[in-house]
Amino acid sequence: MSAIFLQVTARSEGTCVKFTAIIMFKTYICVLHKIHPMKKHVLLFLTILIANAALAQSDVIKDRLKINQLLDGWHNAAARTDFDRYFDAMTENFSFVGTDATEHWDRRAFAAYSKPYFDKGKGWNFTSIERHIFFSPDRKMAWFDELLDTQMKICRGSGVVLRQNGVWKIAQYVLSMTVPNENVEAVIKAKAAIEDPLIEKIKNFK
Repeated sequence: MSAIFLQVTARSEGTCVKFTAIIMFKTYICVLHKIHPMKKHVLLFLTILIANAALAQSDVIKDRLKINQLLDGWHNAAARTDFDRYFDAMTENFSFVGTDATEHWDRRAFAAYSKPYFDKGKGWNFTSIERHIFFSPDRKMAWFDELLDTQMKICRGSGVVLRQNGVWKIAQYVLSMTVPNENVEAVIKAKAAIEDPLIEKIKNFK
């Protein structure tokens, strides 16, 4: 007997994931005498399908690892006030949406806001404690959401990353504070005096 053995191995954060396809078939003579030609074609087709699926899954794992490294490195750059590394991780048309309703920054405005703080060694220390990543069918774009351990307690970040010239870059990041359900009423009361006039201002501006 002979065999076709295909093994694709990818590593993600220390976990070895193996996709193994083993196709066993008899000798050429046995195939001719005992297996219908159509079945041979089916076996070959299934072999190709399994191989392609394994390779595609391996690529997704590699991309997920790269995006995790990108986002973790981005947060680390902010904590270390590494201005160049922080902004090099972004696309040119990057946008940052902050926790305040008025915060919607493009890359240039966000850099101008951040630079004085970074120069003084005053960054922000966000550590992801949970993250979910999803891909577009062509894997040129991905979107994510994450929970963050911050000085504001648990925050939620979400955003979009794009593959540009083979490199993943952050195109948008949205930061929001989480509110426990049992505290929603108290938070609404605290916000009302500031945000009720802001709501009217935004409505009138439109």
